[in-house]
Amino acid sequence: MKKLFLLTLLTLIFSCNNSSKSEVDFTTLFEKSEGKETPEYKDVISFYENLAEEYSEITIFSFGQTDSGEPLHLVIYNQEGIYNVEEITNSKKNRVLINNGIHPGESDGIDASMMFLRDIVQNDSLKKKYKNSLIAVIPVYNIGGALNRNSHTRANQNGPLEYGFRGNARNFDLNRDFIKQDTKNAAAFAEIFHTVNPDIFIDNHVSNGADYQYAITHLFTQHNKLGGNLGAFLENEMRPQMEKSLQEKDIIITPYVNVWGNTPEAGFSQFFDSPRYSTGYTTLFNTLGLMVETHMLKPYKIRVEQTYELMFSALDFGEVNSEKIKDLRSKAVEEILAKNTYPITYKVDRENPTTLQFKGYEATMIDSKVTNGKRLFYDTKKPFTKETKYYNNFLVDKEVTIPKAYILPQGWHQIIDRLEINNIELTYFDKDTIISVEVNHIADYKTRTAAYEGHYLHYNTTVEKSTKEIKFRKGDIYIPTNQNGVRYLLETLEAEATDSFFNWNFFDTVLQKKEGYSAYVFEDVAEKILAENPDIKNEFEDKMKNDDAFAKNSRIQLDFVYKNSPYYEPAHLVLPIFKVY
Repeated sequence: MKKLFLLTLLTLIFSCNNSSKSEVDFTTLFEKSEGKETPEYKDVISFYENLAEEYSEITIFSFGQTDSGEPLHLVIYNQEGIYNVEEITNSKKNRVLINNGIHPGESDGIDASMMFLRDIVQNDSLKKKYKNSLIAVIPVYNIGGALNRNSHTRANQNGPLEYGFRGNARNFDLNRDFIKQDTKNAAAFAEIFHTVNPDIFIDNHVSNGADYQYAITHLFTQHNKLGGNLGAFLENEMRPQMEKSLQEKDIIITPYVNVWGNTPEAGFSQFFDSPRYSTGYTTLFNTLGLMVETHMLKPYKIRVEQTYELMFSALDFGEVNSEKIKDLRSKAVEEILAKNTYPITYKVDRENPTTLQFKGYEATMIDSKVTNGKRLFYDTKKPFTKETKYYNNFLVDKEVTIPKAYILPQGWHQIIDRLEINNIELTYFDKDTIISVEVNHIADYKTRTAAYEGHYLHYNTTVEKSTKEIKFRKGDIYIPTNQNGVRYLLETLEAEATDSFFNWNFFDTVLQKKEGYSAYVFEDVAEKILAENPDIKNEFEDKMKNDDAFAKNSRIQLDFVYKNSPYYEPAHLVLPIFKVY
């Protein structure tokens, strides 16, 4: 493995060949502290500002604003330089976006990226090697968390000495916010993401959980979920080639060890990155996503060094495969639409695991010295390599037919804002229009009993469907699915999808009735309804005979008549997203 002190020496040698000889010291705090410290936020930004001032290949932009009041920065490396945002969007190069500090206590990527860009720009050989790459780096995504600096909130982590806090300025976990976009950070990220439109996305993290021999693990977006030829390419070419590249650098790597309350050799499944997570979100726009997870217990210096090397391996892969990746991405939407159906929930395929030669440590339960119970103990003096089942294949659990378009009434401003932020193509009715549409009625759902990222999340949602002619008003929104953002539409507008806008509570007002009745008044109305509507009466009598709970509850009986009458409000439990086929 390349050692960073050697790389620094090589940088100094190669920089002598550059026409621009820097007088600025670009040695990072990480290097000066011999791998023990990470810089404060202001010093990270100053580093990149100085780098941009010294080298024309580096440009620094700011996008929007974050919840901390600070803008979100984007640093661009491009051999010919970049002078405006449009040049980023229009670039035909291999585009790589690297995100750092989403959890600022996990600062490995912050330090690795500083050295990564510096070493490229100061080395003529590397600049030549990566001439076909445009590298975009978010120095620190969670600025509010980075400003909340401390030495204790990462209780399980081995360095650095000081670091930022996981929650952002409003205490959101930003790696749960990509689809719901409650934060200004997420809105600014979406602007950056669609500006760069990366072929490869890397999000740098530090893991928690079990102990094992690896200092670094990878969490590629789940390949069945990415789907089609792009998903097969990620699983069969990108992942193995990057693993091989790291192995050649004497770095052992394994898939993210997704195990809690057990030990890895018992087997574990791939982490399923739904769209709330960064790589799940980038999948919606057919980007090859990779989350880096270094291991919390390994020394900080080693973790940063290996993150640095992994980014080079990803960059190398992108350079070599740029044309193929762009071709696969360009055809992904056509592949999705050609299938006519789209999976919205998955389950682990327990019958077809992959086998890993997993490098772990023997684990036992021993007496706790703190409590009167037992504790898990990994014996690092007893390493092993064991054949381990890795469940990295997922099966479709539920799918929907892809409509021609969705229609959204104009009053749902929060949804419209998010559609526009994500470059969704839509039009507005220029006059009142009657259209036959599929209507989705919320049949059932469960709700979390504890707050989760500012919401009480729904799950296990099911819908019932009907077809109706509905009059839409001038100004209502027509959203065709034949567009680059088709995945985004299906994952957010289909109520049964894992991270749908319904499940994230954006439509909770339809769950509450706004009108009702007094039983003693409605009794006379109900009697008349049953007398004049034999179909309702027959169903009522059938339930009286065959449903004991119904037969024993007069309140439910009266409510049945009410819900089958014209008096029952039509908006109750109706999802205000209508489908055109």
